Amino acid sequence: MTGSVQQEPAYVLHRRLYRETSLLVDVFALNAGRISVIARGANSARSPLKAQLQPFQPLLLDWQGRSELKTLTQTEVRPGPVLGQTRALYSGLYINELLQRILPAGDPQPELFAAYIETLHALEQNLELEPILRRFEFAFARAMGLDFDWGEAMDTGDPVQAGGFYGYDPEQGIVTESVAGTRLTRLPGRVLLDIAEGDLDTPECRRLAKRVMRILIDHLMQGRPLNSRALFSQD
Repeated sequence: MTGSVQQEPAYVLHRRLYRETSLLVDVFALNAGRISVIARGANSARSPLKAQLQPFQPLLLDWQGRSELKTLTQTEVRPGPVLGQTRALYSGLYINELLQRILPAGDPQPELFAAYIETLHALEQNLELEPILRRFEFAFARAMGLDFDWGEAMDTGDPVQAGGFYGYDPEQGIVTESVAGTRLTRLPGRVLLDIAEGDLDTPECRRLAKRVMRILIDHLMQGRPLNSRALFSQD
């Protein structure tokens, strides 16, 4: 996106110092996708931007610039969710890290943006975290072109059978267990079919969905660690 942009809905994903008094801010915007903006003077004591440019805070941003690095020109703060519970906060930091480190820059993702907002509001309500995170990961996989049908073996095109066992490969999806080099194996067909129907309430479905999505995220990270995962182990 080039030139000047006004009143763009966006959220801060990550920020860091830029030179002496400014901040370099990675944001997720409705129409621009993930972009980086310079907030000049935002780290000075007199600037309100330091308090405004916070993760999970709904913003309307103006920026300008034709290079990949934009200059922030105006910020408007909107009412938004408060992630007061510790594990909800950690979960929010996790989805922010996924977007900041994996999502290609400048790629508009309006459906993922809507899923992000829905996830933040669900986290604010202190609902069960596992289904919330899995549904966001499903939306993230779709945005990255790696979504799949939990009820179909992608290598054969055959429906998953309740009494069978299957594997998972991040480049293909659910596969028959005999495929060489499959990352996960012995996945029960009946559980895959339950997930295909949207069931993330039973412990079996939650465990299997978490195993599969962890393999997918690790594949997208290409061996790099996710810093936010360490937060959960410290809780």
